[in-house]
Amino acid sequence: MGKYRIRQLNTVFLCLLLCFVMFLSGCSTDFSDTKIVLTTGLAKDELFRIEDMSCSRPEIMVYLTNMQNQYENVYGEAIWETEADGTTLEERVKDNALAKMAQVKTMNLMAKTYGIEVTSSEQKSVENAADIYYGSLNNTEITAMGINRETIVSLYREYLIAKKVYEYIIKDVNPEVSDDEARNITIEYIMIHNYTLDGAGRKIRMDTDEEHAAYARAVEAHDRAAAGEDFDLLVAEYSDSEEFTVSLGKDDIDNVYLKTTLFDLANGEMTDVMTVDDGYMIALCLSTYNLEETDLNKITIVEREREMVFGQKYDEYVGNLTRKLNDKLWEEIGFLHDPDISTSDFFTVADDNLILE
Repeated sequence: MGKYRIRQLNTVFLCLLLCFVMFLSGCSTDFSDTKIVLTTGLAKDELFRIEDMSCSRPEIMVYLTNMQNQYENVYGEAIWETEADGTTLEERVKDNALAKMAQVKTMNLMAKTYGIEVTSSEQKSVENAADIYYGSLNNTEITAMGINRETIVSLYREYLIAKKVYEYIIKDVNPEVSDDEARNITIEYIMIHNYTLDGAGRKIRMDTDEEHAAYARAVEAHDRAAAGEDFDLLVAEYSDSEEFTVSLGKDDIDNVYLKTTLFDLANGEMTDVMTVDDGYMIALCLSTYNLEETDLNKITIVEREREMVFGQKYDEYVGNLTRKLNDKLWEEIGFLHDPDISTSDFFTVADDNLILE
């Protein structure tokens, strides 16, 4: 296989206001069945052990601190005030750091079963990446995370091996994706909501009379569009949505009726008023086939298939592993709040400098 730059094991989603991120491809090593464990056999600074693969406090602090600062770079420290279902965002990010680290360690175990090893040139890229990242740290960051250069070398080596395992498992997965399966359409739409927002931003469903009034507004907008009025102007006048034009693939729509209706439209054709989860929608088809988006969607579909194949292999492997978590140590670990601790490019350095053969 030709050389290419390693990409992250999955996309790093920074939109935590919408969802909480998982950094790997849909899989994780689950500690839920061993959340309360005896720490016998684990060293003081040993966070967990999966078979003979161990994670130390300094290792998890590298992942956790970089993830923390990635979010703060985008949203500021106020992001940690976000809460969902009684769980703070900080707790969620902690759990995600643990899941990511556990998966990397597990994939290194898998590498042994596949006979996957690091070549000399790959090791050179590991050493180079470690020099770049470790050299970017100040003394406060090094001390607070409790690391040395060898910690970073080890983390990058394991990260590279995990990527090699993923590539090995999915190497023969190249499904044919038809234009119709991947087809993306572009629509412009009017959305009239059936809810209001309270002071905390929560959706409050309208009462019956208010919903009837919202539906009547949607019908009025539709009739004016059908009579030939400019759809752009009607969007500006009626729509409650900040977004008004969107490209969609079939996999982007869960509602079967909505999917069928939209993908049956011809160019320039408009729907009737449609009832959707958040209210009432009128859509105008701008393009039945967005070539650029369709080609990109083919790549997405192929990658989704690869992730599914990998996930099946991973789940089969992980089911019989012995796992042990140092619950007491995990409770003690948290974010580092210090203006001198801003490191956030551990994973970016991996993307740019770790090279697979």
